[in-house]
Amino acid sequence: MRTIKLGVKSNEVYYLNELLVKLGYNVVVSDNFGTATDKAVKDFQLKNNLVVDGVVGLKSWTTLLEKTKNIASSNSKLLSEQNLIDFAKQFNLELAVVKAVNEVESNGKGFLVDGRPKILFEGHIFWKELKKRNIDPKKYANSSNQNVLFENYNKKYYVGGAEEYNRLEKAASLSNDKNFRDAANSSASWGLFQIMGFNAVSIGYTNIDEFVTKMGENEGEHLKAFGLFLKKNNLIQTLRDKNWVKFALGYNGTAYKTNKYDEKLKRAYLKYSK
Repeated sequence: MRTIKLGVKSNEVYYLNELLVKLGYNVVVSDNFGTATDKAVKDFQLKNNLVVDGVVGLKSWTTLLEKTKNIASSNSKLLSEQNLIDFAKQFNLELAVVKAVNEVESNGKGFLVDGRPKILFEGHIFWKELKKRNIDPKKYANSSNQNVLFENYNKKYYVGGAEEYNRLEKAASLSNDKNFRDAANSSASWGLFQIMGFNAVSIGYTNIDEFVTKMGENEGEHLKAFGLFLKKNNLIQTLRDKNWVKFALGYNGTAYKTNKYDEKLKRAYLKYSK
């Protein structure tokens, strides 16, 4: 783990926030090292005889892992070099291209510290998924459900980490009708590459249940789902051509410009192709 502090945005910060929540601190699980995370880190350092500077370096990381007894995902769940080699062969891609995409498009870790696949629940998608199943979402939209069911996109309800499962479960429990659970699972993005559940059947899974089960197995399955998504959306050839702009647009939408995904992909490819 690299050293991180206030103002940093990275995958390590996301993991740090997961650990802090596990220790009882009230922080939002995200990749942003904000003031709440800074305050929690300093409190943790004070209580564990560490230098109170808000900087999470070797000593703080070591103590955090000891205190949380982190035994999250075993190595059998993690993406391996062989997974990437097999993916490259399957789709006739340069290994450097695959590694570049993995570095930029994956979010660093496909599983939470409790071993469940990472998810992000989308309440506006849940609204649409209920309508697909001929269920009127307005009948269930009220103040008590406003954080899981709303008509238009609103990121203020994101909580990150394991709490996203609480949101998903709340949505699924609005009715005993299995359509609600299917709609809820379809309204979350899953795993290392955050593939939305509503893509499950269109990319080759029998149903949403099979997709969710596979996402719980390992990051190799996350990579497989990613490949199915790329194939379905005709993005494989763009990778063969190393057309980073077209690929970033196809996978990330117009937001790729803001986040400079195409530039990041090109730099990562050059690094791995050496």
